[in-house]
Formats: sequence, structure tokens, C-alpha cells
Amino acid sequence: MTFAADAVRPPDLDVDALRVCFPALRSGTAFFDGPGGSQTPDVVADAMRDAMLRPLSNRGTNTESERNAEAIVHDFRRSMGQLLNADPRGVIFGRSMTALTFDLARAISATWRPGDEIVVSRLDHDANIRPWVIAAGRADVTVRWADFDPDSAELPAENLAALLTERTRLVAVTAASNLIGTMPDVRTIAADAHAAGALLYVDGVHYTAHNVVDVVDLGADFFACSPYKFLGPHCGVVAGRPDLLDELHPDKLKPSTDQVPERFELGTLPYEIMAGVSAAVGFLAGCSGLDGDRRARLVSSMTAVARHEDRLRVVLESELRRLPGATLHSRAAYRTPTLLVTFDGHRCADISARLAAERINAPAGSFYAYEAARRLGLPEGGLRIGMSPYNTIEEVDRLVSTLTTCVAA
Repeated sequence: MTFAADAVRPPDLDVDALRVCFPALRSGTAFFDGPGGSQTPDVVADAMRDAMLRPLSNRGTNTESERNAEAIVHDFRRSMGQLLNADPRGVIFGRSMTALTFDLARAISATWRPGDEIVVSRLDHDANIRPWVIAAGRADVTVRWADFDPDSAELPAENLAALLTERTRLVAVTAASNLIGTMPDVRTIAADAHAAGALLYVDGVHYTAHNVVDVVDLGADFFACSPYKFLGPHCGVVAGRPDLLDELHPDKLKPSTDQVPERFELGTLPYEIMAGVSAAVGFLAGCSGLDGDRRARLVSSMTAVARHEDRLRVVLESELRRLPGATLHSRAAYRTPTLLVTFDGHRCADISARLAAERINAPAGSFYAYEAARRLGLPEGGLRIGMSPYNTIEEVDRLVSTLTTCVAA
């Protein structure tokens, strides 16, 4: 992918060149299911294969295979640090964001005392709610719930600020709803939480796939994400402040290291998956077509991705509003290119099945955003349509045409 550098405005995304790199797209399927997991570029699979076929063993410095493992781990931490603008010393690998959040909730809650309080949000995926609620129950800590407005789909920062007290120890909030795309004002939430003496744990799983991420600017003490949502393999990552991680003492085996972040990573690491994550970050950086510093290239690339996806979202929203009986539940002023829609007189699961028969992937459900779906009055959720970097305007037209047939039936 090559672009002409533009000092004022980052170059547009070369979608045609990008699509060639995704073998799954050759199937002819239009993938609007990116919020559940993106398709994978060939370089990611190649990196994973290469890692497994090169000499490889437990980490060390004596043998080639040990050094290969060591290099993979360091490249993984460095790559994720560059993507998130986070300190690589605080980048933790995990099986999933959910597993990591449960682990960190156990470690963090060990510092709480009866009568302390935490704040969670009904906008969030359950992975950033239930681990904290369970931990609070064990520690005899009060859970305060921040509600969003189902009509506007907004979660105002003041809704969380109103719940903060001198006993608040942690605020857990999403940077973007995986169900309706709402992006709360995390910077203001962070400032309010820190002013109250609380830590901020941000679920960035959905946000990272669609935006430039800067955990320092956001004010997140912990930022969780999932590489398989941004073209990588299935795993989870948390970027935490190293000084805070140093104060936490998770359960671990006696002979395992007490170093941060390794003390949070149990057992031998899956080096091939870590290599795939680094390759995904490298691929994203390459989408900019620019030379030089990788962080700068990632900022340029993700800016172009966001612009491309938002163009598709605007077109799709306009077309969906024309469909009889359609209700768009994604209404926030700042939102990702992910739309939740329902249709009067039609089950979204049936519509999803009809789309699938036409090789269009757009699933139906609540997608583990249990509290959000209930708050919207949609316990079964709706049809979720998500844009990814490889989607095209032709695919949007194809989706709209098929939906038109579905709701007319």
C-alpha cells in the first residue's frame, strides 16, 4: 500500500490494496461482524507460522531458540506499547480480555476494605462489569451503577461523577460500547475518578479497533483490549501503569518470576500468538504508507481507518432510516461505526439468518452487553452491523439491498 504523504491531512485508506491481504475476503462474504472479531491478514498467519517453525523454546539467552522466544516477547510488548502509547513494561498478555480482567479484579480487590466503593457502568460489556461486581461481593465493597440514557444512547461523565465519594476505589467504564458504539468522555471520567482518589479501568476492546489510542491522554490506569478485534489473533492485552502493577500481588507459582508484567502471566507464554499480535500492529502501521516512527505511522493509519469507516457508517445510517419499521439504537454524538438496529414485526435473528444465506455476516443478539441491552428494553438485543477497514461502499449497498428485501417480506 502506497500513499503520497500529506503533512496536513493523513492519506486516505487504500481499501482495494488492503483487501488483497485478507484471504477470507476471497470467499465473497461481506463481513459486517467485525465487532465480534475481525478477519485476519496473511502476514499475521505467516508470522505465527514462522514463530512455530523457527527454533523455539522457553525464554533465555543461551541458545538460538531461547533468544527467539525472548525477542518475540519483547517485540510484542513494544508493538502494543506503540499502538496504545503505553509503557511496554506494563503490557500484560492474557488468554482474553475477560480472563485478564478477572485476574486483575482479584489482585486489585485485595487492596479494598469493607465499606469501600466502586463504580461500574450499565453501558459496558459484562467483562468490565461482572469481574468487579464479583470481587466487590467478596470484599464487602459497595457497587454503584452509572446509567446511560437509552433515548440518546449517551453516558454523560457527570453520571459517573455523581457517584464518586472519598470511599471510591475504582471506576470501570468502556471507551466504546460494543453494542451501540457510544464513546463516553473517558478523559473527563478519568479526571473525576483521579480527583476522588480512585483508579480507572477502561475496556478498550471495541474502541481500539476504530480509533487512535493514547492511554496517557485518556488517563487510563489500566486499558484492556483484544487484538483479534484489530486484525490479530485471539488473545487479550492489558496496558497498566507499571508503578501500579508493582503494588499488586496476584496468585502465582512460587518459582515463577515476581517481575512486572511477567508476574501476571501464568505459565509458558504462547509465543506464536504474541508474534501474530506484533504482525497485526505492523500491518496497521503499514496502512499509512508513511515512513519513519511507527507510532506516528499508527496514528496516521488509524486516523485513516476511522475516516473510512465513518464514511460507510454515515451512508448506512441514512439508508437504514429509510427502511420501514427500522429503529436505530446507536445515536450518541460520538460513536464507533457499529450500529444496532431492530425492525418492527421481524425477529433480528431471522434477518441475520437471511443475510447469512446471501453471504452477508451481521449477527443478532446482545453480545454480552447484558446490562446495556436490558436498559434499552431489548433483552434479546438487535441486529449489529459493524464496519471494518476492509469493508466497501459496494458491500454497504449489497447489505441495504438485502435488508430491504428482508423487511418487505
